[in-house]
Amino acid sequence: MRVPAILLALFLFTMPSPGGTPGGPPLGADGSPAKVAGWDLVRFASGEAPVGNVGSIDDQSGRISDQLDRVPRIEPDYVDVTIPPNVAPLNFIIREEASSFEVTATSGSGQFQLEVTSSNGVVRFPETSWRELLAESVGDTISLRVTASQGRGESSEVYLPFSMFVSSDEIDPWLVYRVIHPGYYSWSEIRIDQRSMESFEEEPVIQNRIMENNCANCHNFNQNSSDQFMIHVRGSLGGTYFVEDGEITRVDPKLDEMPAGATYPAWHPSGRYLAFSSNQVRQSFYSIPGKAVEVYDLDSSLILYDRTVNETLNIPGTGNATYLETFPSWSPDGEYLYFCRALQVIGFSDPQLDQIQRTHYDIVRRSFDPESRTFGEAEVVFNAVEIGKSASFPRISPDGRFLAITVADYGTFPIWHKEADLYLIDLDTGEQQRMEVNSEETESYHTWSSSGRWMVFSSKRLDGRTGRPFFTHIDPEGNQGKEFVLPQEDPSRYDWMLESFNIPELVDGKIEVDPRDFLKAAGDDPLKAGSGNPPGFSPFRPLPEQGPGVSRRAPHG
Repeated sequence: MRVPAILLALFLFTMPSPGGTPGGPPLGADGSPAKVAGWDLVRFASGEAPVGNVGSIDDQSGRISDQLDRVPRIEPDYVDVTIPPNVAPLNFIIREEASSFEVTATSGSGQFQLEVTSSNGVVRFPETSWRELLAESVGDTISLRVTASQGRGESSEVYLPFSMFVSSDEIDPWLVYRVIHPGYYSWSEIRIDQRSMESFEEEPVIQNRIMENNCANCHNFNQNSSDQFMIHVRGSLGGTYFVEDGEITRVDPKLDEMPAGATYPAWHPSGRYLAFSSNQVRQSFYSIPGKAVEVYDLDSSLILYDRTVNETLNIPGTGNATYLETFPSWSPDGEYLYFCRALQVIGFSDPQLDQIQRTHYDIVRRSFDPESRTFGEAEVVFNAVEIGKSASFPRISPDGRFLAITVADYGTFPIWHKEADLYLIDLDTGEQQRMEVNSEETESYHTWSSSGRWMVFSSKRLDGRTGRPFFTHIDPEGNQGKEFVLPQEDPSRYDWMLESFNIPELVDGKIEVDPRDFLKAAGDDPLKAGSGNPPGFSPFRPLPEQGPGVSRRAPHG
């Protein structure tokens, strides 16, 4: 049940004065709270009766308060988290038995206090007061104390206080993600939403139900820019939709001779180029408990799309019979292209489980000359093969120092791997660490904030099935603060929402185009890319024999 509307908010200043209640606010001549220089206290309550005078933690009615030796159980878990100074209220549910609760939040400066009462354990902080609480706590901790009452005339219980550390590093103001059911059927209902990190404002960017139920996926932003990004649409209105300066252009970067289209994207920081992997993706299903689906590539290689001349070219040295290449990502200076590379061992026409389990991707990189559109030789950055693992989703911090990746036991699609964890690699020293934010469930897709001080990642830790966006603070040396899940106005939302938050991306502002703008752009014929490949280049490559029925020649992806 939702908390009823707030009935009263009293802004009180407490200092001992004649006529005041001991431990409470000083009173004026008319008995109303007097304004005295000191610290602010804002009290909010729910219920059918107005709130009385604010007292200290000791119950003034004479009831006994028992001090417990533990913090309360709350969901989501916001105990001892590190949060930005511009984040929406971290509403939560107290999972304890009591007839009512009182939560007192005290700012790090000690100059502001916020109290919220709840009859059902649902705690919602008013946004205006929450922002003031944050402002008074930057670089310090908010202390939260929970008191549980068992009923009129009964004793109350006071839990140990817990804290939230408020970093001085702001987070990008908007988050963009795909909302999709974690199932295996084709497309269903899909939308890409944007959500304010500073409030609970949420609205769609694109909805497939008004796009002839086409699949909408793989949104990608140039350096967290809300005004330069792209979205793939697949189906009758298919194409790559580029958004820049509020204008939407529908493009088809796929060459006719390519059997697979442009799949996983990465913007070059100049905005001129995008690298794509071109993947022939398949999925197979398990018939054993604990495993649901395996997603893998039959074939994958890298292509480069040049927006200035509308040309697509195959990146030389990829797309051979030896390797699979996927998940490209540029360094912040645009001088290197990072990607995942694995030996090709999967049979093209008859893939076997043991082949999939023997597929291990390293992280490699190649230098890039934007003037000549040429690449250097590949060098291994993270050797996953030698530790019996497989790496995916390379993402470099904006300062170029850290590389974040997802590491699983095998394969290319860690979203369905419970063992998948996040790793952080210091590119200056080569030091590698399993990140502290990992859980017993899947951690997968991740991206950096524009400042490099925050990371958002997808985790299935809440129920083992649906992905939720979590955030962690990362300092200049790579140390991580305790992570927190995206706060919701209704803190029970993650209990009843069945869809996953897929591919969370932080952006620097609100996206100004909406689903109707994409529908309008879909009415234009896609701009067909020309070939930038040299004369005589063949997009077909031989595949090694991996079993009966395997084609010895398969199309280049």
